[in-house]
Amino acid sequence: MSSFTGVSVVTGREHCTTSAVDADTDSRAGPFMVGGHKWRIRYYPNGVNLSRVEYISLDVFLGDEEDEIEEVVKVKFQFSFVGQVEKQEPKYIRSTQTCSFSSKHRRWGNTKFVKRDALEQSTHLKADCFTIRCDIMVCNDFNNQDARVTLPDIGQQFKILLQDKVGCDVTFEVSGEMFPAHRCVLAARSKVFRAQLFGPMIEGITSSAIQIKDMEAKVFVALLSFIYSDSFPEMEDKAQAVEVEEEEAVEDEIPEVEEEGQEEEAREHVTWLQWLQDLFVAADRYDIQQLKSLCEKQLSENIGVSSVASTLALAEQHHCHRLKDACLNFIQVQSPKCLGKVMVTDGWKHITTTYPSVLDELIVKLASNQKEKKRKHKTMFC
Repeated sequence: MSSFTGVSVVTGREHCTTSAVDADTDSRAGPFMVGGHKWRIRYYPNGVNLSRVEYISLDVFLGDEEDEIEEVVKVKFQFSFVGQVEKQEPKYIRSTQTCSFSSKHRRWGNTKFVKRDALEQSTHLKADCFTIRCDIMVCNDFNNQDARVTLPDIGQQFKILLQDKVGCDVTFEVSGEMFPAHRCVLAARSKVFRAQLFGPMIEGITSSAIQIKDMEAKVFVALLSFIYSDSFPEMEDKAQAVEVEEEEAVEDEIPEVEEEGQEEEAREHVTWLQWLQDLFVAADRYDIQQLKSLCEKQLSENIGVSSVASTLALAEQHHCHRLKDACLNFIQVQSPKCLGKVMVTDGWKHITTTYPSVLDELIVKLASNQKEKKRKHKTMFC
């Protein structure tokens, strides 16, 4: 692939766009100014550490090493391919996690931006080059303290309203737990809730709790949280805006205890992924498109051998073409051994019995992939 060529910056209010071209070695772009602060983009084609060697990693770095940062700088940022316009909308970026930059924590990033083999099969790679865009929004860049007071966080205020249960006029029962809420807020955010709470069936639900079946309480809590705050529920997702730790230990010096920690981390990730899939289904069920899009993004970034089949089934069931393509692209670049692991999962069995047409699409992709490999091999010896 081509070497790193630099950045181009576009600013508008507090909105900055940075683009870069792929490199074969670790690279830096910048510096450039956003919100009165100096920034750099760091690019790791073989991952930021040994556990991310299959991925391209990216991070945003504040200032220079010798610069002293007096105040914490709160930032929202989003890495995307230049063609992923839906991820570049200001509303989408505002819904992402807020990261706090300081002298002790100068860089945050996405350690699993994309798998290298998946990128090589994607449409983002053109003529052995691709362009990455980074949108940065500085959240606390106000010179006047009074200006900060005049801009209330309406999402946080609505969330407090839900927590305090002030003025709640409807109650939901989910998995045996009761959740009071406000009809008008739900109706304003979801057409499904509006039809349910203000439609012809309203007389049948005014005197008792509305039962919601086929949903766990923790998923409904997350759904309500997003409805009121317009922010994605905080969960431990190491694929998005995780702090990049400095590698200080040599591999053979890592304690054996770390292996147990990794197993626990893997179990937590499986639990989180199941929660994310359920939240994705709930967002589609209540027609909350922004939440559905955010879940789709995170599912796309966390595709693995054990989960790809179940995620693919959800994508097909809920008509998410981008997520479906991401799953198919992931499968077609796997080794025979990994494909065998995919095919013994419950998700794969579900696909074969419920969505057999997906298998036809996968076969076409695999055949196309083999033709491309043969073409490249033939070109090498011409």
